[in-house]
Amino acid sequence: MTRLPLSLSRTRAAIIDLDGTMVDTLGDFTAALHAMLHELALPPLPAEQVSHLVGKGSEHLVRSTLGWVQPTWTTADIEALFPQAMAAYQRHYLGINGQHSRVYGGVVDGLTWLRAQGLALACLTNKPTAFALPLLAQKGLDGYFSHVFGGDAFERKKPDPLPLLNTCEVLGTLPAHTLMVGDSSNDAQAARAAGCPVVLVTYGYNHGQPARSVDADGWVDSLADLSGLFAQ
Repeated sequence: MTRLPLSLSRTRAAIIDLDGTMVDTLGDFTAALHAMLHELALPPLPAEQVSHLVGKGSEHLVRSTLGWVQPTWTTADIEALFPQAMAAYQRHYLGINGQHSRVYGGVVDGLTWLRAQGLALACLTNKPTAFALPLLAQKGLDGYFSHVFGGDAFERKKPDPLPLLNTCEVLGTLPAHTLMVGDSSNDAQAARAAGCPVVLVTYGYNHGQPARSVDADGWVDSLADLSGLFAQ
């Protein structure tokens, strides 16, 4: 597929992912899942496996975790326990949200640069809005965004293009003039389908796969390096 040019003269706004892009929340996910599994008297999930499962929303994470720790369970078995597991996960996550997470280096510099270019910024994440808003506030990042949309804000989640298209509509920008910045194939696939240019960070989760293996318009090792991808 032809890559869209990254041009400041064409870019009017940027949509930024949260987990794995701005904040390393793997510790929060691991702690909440561990507490959920302990409450349900299920085997623990190895910490190294968590990064392979995150990115598609809490429902997918909980279902995938149940399937991983009980590989002989059928879909019906998982669905029977899912409501109880989901309620436990949400309760535990709200209790530890942000305690085991950190802002990646270069994020503040990158957001500051984007804002200095006059771009409108929105945070779009598959994390539930009730988790995303307090996390951004706790980490001092909420002031950069005019809008924050969680995975429950729209009918479908990334990698479906709908959340990006709806966010562009709220921002008042065309997709071709709206940059998507994320860490995974979810973000890239959604951006491609929506018609947005997309840049991926190389340090995120991406289901355990290298970010540079994903079709994108550019990759950065830090959000502070975004300026180097753009022609004036």
